Amino acid sequence: MRIQLGLLPVMIIAGLPAFSQQDASRQDSALQKDAQLKEVIVSASRRKETLDEVPSSVTILKAKDLAIQKNINNNLSDILANTVPGLGFNSNNSYNLGQTLRGRTVLVMIDGIPQSTPLRNSLRDIRSIDPGVIEQVEVIKGATAIYGNGATGGLINYITKRPATGKAFSGQTSMGANTALKDARHTGGWHVGQMLTGTVKRFDYVISGRYEQTGVMKDAKGQVLSPDYGLNELQMWNVFAKVGYNVDNRNRLELMYNYFSSKQRTDYIVKAGRFGNRDSATTGTLGVRPGEPEGTPHNHNASLHFTSQELIGGTDLDINLYMQDFSTLTPYTNFFENNGQSGIIAQKKGLRLNLNSPFVISSTWNGNLVYGADVLADKTSQVLTDGRVSVPEMNMRNLAPYLQVKSVFLQHLVLKVGARFENINIRVPAYTTIKIINYNTGGYSGGVTVNGGSLNYNAFVFNAGLRYNKLPYFKPFVSFSQGFSVPELGLILRGAKENTLADITARAVTTNNYEAGFNSTIGKLNIEGAAYISTSGLGASYVMVNGKFEVARSPERVYGFELSADYALLDKLLFGASWSYAEGKREVGDQTVYLGGDRIAPPKATAYINYTCIPGLLIRLQMLHAGNRKRFDPVNGRYSYGTGPISGFTLFNLYTGYDFDSHNSLNLGAENLFNRDYFTIPSQWQADNLTYVKGNGVRVNFSYTYRF
Repeated sequence: MRIQLGLLPVMIIAGLPAFSQQDASRQDSALQKDAQLKEVIVSASRRKETLDEVPSSVTILKAKDLAIQKNINNNLSDILANTVPGLGFNSNNSYNLGQTLRGRTVLVMIDGIPQSTPLRNSLRDIRSIDPGVIEQVEVIKGATAIYGNGATGGLINYITKRPATGKAFSGQTSMGANTALKDARHTGGWHVGQMLTGTVKRFDYVISGRYEQTGVMKDAKGQVLSPDYGLNELQMWNVFAKVGYNVDNRNRLELMYNYFSSKQRTDYIVKAGRFGNRDSATTGTLGVRPGEPEGTPHNHNASLHFTSQELIGGTDLDINLYMQDFSTLTPYTNFFENNGQSGIIAQKKGLRLNLNSPFVISSTWNGNLVYGADVLADKTSQVLTDGRVSVPEMNMRNLAPYLQVKSVFLQHLVLKVGARFENINIRVPAYTTIKIINYNTGGYSGGVTVNGGSLNYNAFVFNAGLRYNKLPYFKPFVSFSQGFSVPELGLILRGAKENTLADITARAVTTNNYEAGFNSTIGKLNIEGAAYISTSGLGASYVMVNGKFEVARSPERVYGFELSADYALLDKLLFGASWSYAEGKREVGDQTVYLGGDRIAPPKATAYINYTCIPGLLIRLQMLHAGNRKRFDPVNGRYSYGTGPISGFTLFNLYTGYDFDSHNSLNLGAENLFNRDYFTIPSQWQADNLTYVKGNGVRVNFSYTYRF
């Protein structure tokens, strides 16, 4: 089977995916055969289908891809930045600032449960679960009408582990440690995890627990990295359980729960640097850190999932009842008058009703209808730890029916047409804004009393796509898809200048995404490519105006392309590479200006070499290259938020894993192998002294896994 966009081909492993280098050896020698297999995904159309049936760009990371990457760096933001073309660069922080997908917002889900908080972006949705309990990551690129609010750039769906079959009791135990190599004092961290899985008659289960403690993070020169939104001295917990019951051969009931927590408990405070001076980065220095431990105190996800095959006349039924309870804390700051520490609280309850009805018109024309409705209740607010309310509780109710038709003509021509109707009501109580800082004057303004009320959004979004998949050497597709998203209402409410909710400009963002691409397999060579244009009549960009942050509403246009290839030079030697480029502009009056770095990432290139020199031993060297992006000139000698010039860099990571036998494995990962001294991409475009931070220096990670 084939992994999209230059990723390592892997095997679909049923049950617990025990990581094996012997598997790697077998798969590399069978690259051409695997490329012809049908990779099954569920996120593109909410039913199982193969990549050959999807007229859009898809990237899939299997459990084995994740096993390799998390042994280099266990941060999901970093893992996806290194493996998904079109996704923005990692910030090396606990939040995913600027990590957009093709220049627009991405909807993150766990088994279809939304993690993103589009009403007030927490920027911690990508890093919301431990990668060790993920079976597969499915990244659908471009606006998608079938999942609704927040997916204007695409979606990322974390598919959790499936229970193992064939055994009543099995599992794996893992433990490991990591450290920096440059001035390693206090940089040591460790982790331990246990997973149990099995099948007993009609019941099956997966139970997993993992704890990780990180040490102090340091750059290539051995300086402590800034603790603001930092990864220094984190305490992380993940508890996962999934229990299934097969009522009969057609009906299944499944209960899933996942708890994730990541809190920073550090003895370091921030020492501001000087933006633009490479010898004056923002660092951490010993001191008493004010406020409560920042990070994600908790992220609870639970779902009750029922599936029934051929319920009536061949129609399949899928019902998913879910909830999420999420909270996050940001650093203590002077952003608010009299200082303070804020946190975002989001609680979701939802129901996804999905039906799939096949049809046959003739021997050369068949297909299916996918239809149903989404119901979502979302309460989101931003509250300071001292009780002050920065953003009042926004109470959203969303009802969205949808329909998608797939028709297959002459066995190889796949046409998809779909639509979704959004019906959203958001209630906001009366509130008074907190005074916030003006970065130009240093003073504070605000304190506006806003009358409460309701905001209503109704939208009809549409998608259509066509793929021809007969010829292995050329499988083209074209697509048009619309996305819909409420603008980040919390930011608008936080800085409101009007006294009445109805006077606040909070119109929705609707995007039109046009894409054309292809997949090709020529012998042992796989090539994939896509080009796209995304437009919105009224976008939403975060900009600084006269020293204060505002949400600018203006027409936008984003465009770009992605290209990747992989090639098996020998049975045991595999190469791969990818290149992605995006650019975006918005209209301001009669002028056209570039979108800021928080939306548009610089060009990105990835490459890897996989070598299985002896059975059981896999060596992988991979590269991540960031290009330059310098689109803005300073104003009065200064760059504002989002406009800082970006200077590129190239990083290398190394992974080595060895299976002693079917039970024991030892892994070694090295991040930033050559100890490159560099500033992260977000630290450059933010153009701020306090956020001018570097990335990690060389770090090594050892781990041992025992399977039984």
